[in-house]
Amino acid sequence: MSGKPAVESSVLCLGRTYCDLIFTGLEGLPALGRELFATNLTVVPGGGAFITATHLASLGRCVQLVTRVGTDPVSVALEEALDSSGIGLEFVERASDAGPQMTVAIALEGDRAFLSHRAGHGRPASLPEALMAPGVRHVHVAEYATLLENPGIIQQAKERGLTVSLDPSWDETLIYGSDFLQKCHGVDVFLPNLEEGRALARSENLETILSYLSGHFPLIVLKIGAEGGVLARGGDRISLAAPRVPVVDTTGAGDAFNAGFLHCWLEGRDDQSSLVAAIEVGSLSVQYAGGAARPRDALQSVDYSVF
Repeated sequence: MSGKPAVESSVLCLGRTYCDLIFTGLEGLPALGRELFATNLTVVPGGGAFITATHLASLGRCVQLVTRVGTDPVSVALEEALDSSGIGLEFVERASDAGPQMTVAIALEGDRAFLSHRAGHGRPASLPEALMAPGVRHVHVAEYATLLENPGIIQQAKERGLTVSLDPSWDETLIYGSDFLQKCHGVDVFLPNLEEGRALARSENLETILSYLSGHFPLIVLKIGAEGGVLARGGDRISLAAPRVPVVDTTGAGDAFNAGFLHCWLEGRDDQSSLVAAIEVGSLSVQYAGGAARPRDALQSVDYSVF
């Protein structure tokens, strides 16, 4: 890499932080009335904001996590991992109602299923101060639910001259809302996965999805799992395949993908180079259990100067 970006390129990652219980080494999903035993269990901090922030930090970018963390024993147990993540924690609010906040992830056959519990609200009291922090250039919103819980965040960021990205993050109760796209007005980079794109466009056809979303966002980067990703800017399309790698756990792979893309995009790299970086970081992510639980040197080895 070309070295650590200047502080003027710093990023705020806004969203909930979870305690992820990740079960791997299963041959099937549990059935009611029966019990299965996983070969491995990984317990790590999770949530799109934390995972994307950790990958951005590992890539050398200055990044701050804007979130609420509980004071219960489960939340406190995450503190060591948060402290060693390499991300800025100045804007982490600790509150009794913010935990325990849990996600159980079951990794199976190259995919995963989640069962999550949200605790308290997702409106960090530190957010106004974070937006005013010197050097901040970009705000990444890790869930559409977070966007709803922080009304006006896009406008506030724009008034500060900041760019905004959004990962909708699947939520069955929200993804089909009639005003979903209206609430996203002003987002500069939209980062859905294929299932989210299908739900929003009400279509299975890839080009229909991209055309529909292009009517609402200037830049769409669509994640297609093991198949790679597609970037759409107006009528332009870039489609790239992902390398075939051994898959341990896909939890957080999309958030890692986001980090790879945003890191290069914020450096002013071209669309293709940014998409290559997104796929590379996402592909590294699936080779380890846990969205952010991977050797830092694996990410630092990605040499973006060649793009």
